[in-house]
Amino acid sequence: MTDPWYDETLYPDVAQRFRMGRVLYRDKTALQDLVIFENPVLGRVMALDGVVQTTEGDEFVYHEMLTHVPILAHGRVRRVLIVGGGDGGMLRRCLEHRDVERVTMVEIDRSVVDLSIQHLPSISAGAFDDPRADLVIADGCAFVKDADQRFDVIIVDSTDPHGPGAVLFTEAFYADCRARLTPGGVLVTQNGVPFLQPDELKTSHRRLGRLFADASFFVAPVPSYYGGFMAFGWATDDPALRRQTADAIRPRFAAAGLKTRYYTPDIHAASFALPAFMQDALR
Repeated sequence: MTDPWYDETLYPDVAQRFRMGRVLYRDKTALQDLVIFENPVLGRVMALDGVVQTTEGDEFVYHEMLTHVPILAHGRVRRVLIVGGGDGGMLRRCLEHRDVERVTMVEIDRSVVDLSIQHLPSISAGAFDDPRADLVIADGCAFVKDADQRFDVIIVDSTDPHGPGAVLFTEAFYADCRARLTPGGVLVTQNGVPFLQPDELKTSHRRLGRLFADASFFVAPVPSYYGGFMAFGWATDDPALRRQTADAIRPRFAAAGLKTRYYTPDIHAASFALPAFMQDALR
């Protein structure tokens, strides 16, 4: 008997398939349909509501870029807020920065955290046990609106803009994030695959641009996210942060003592160079 296939349902006209080896978990949580299975190439794979969220094989690209880029660009980060990120990969990469004193992670679905610790332990690698980590099970949108803390970096590690993640792409949510940032702070977001989700790119750019002095994107290729490289939203009131050279980032990277598999200071600088089709979409 051959292995079954997992068909992703994110897009109406194109799709990708993953061979499903052993299925480790499949059920509906209180909020989402969740499956974790093994794939010969990507290792263990987690999908929510028909969309692949993370894999053991390539998670490092996504998590390194959404943490190291804003933290090293800022240069003085002490407090970080992660909205989403239940698999713990973002938390792990933030805590790799020795100068970071506190990382607050707000996840709406406790089941995602628990199942990731159980079935995808290599992704968080013990990050939830770090004394600098503060896990809050709550609605991220409500948390950001009501919180009295301020953060140097806010990372929105959300699903795509449908289901529970839709509110995390609204202008009201971005405005609340801006209010939670320290002066010169940075907001970064998961913003989809621009070749297949151009409207999402345009909408986010318009909403962020109305709130921040500098709103743009940086990119990275994540193999399990079909359709080309991903776009990550970037918003700050300090435009100089986005324009730093690799030579400026290099000593910070060295001082941090990070061991990375994708991120380098050269990639950091180059990731802000957007292809013509993205630049055209943002005009």
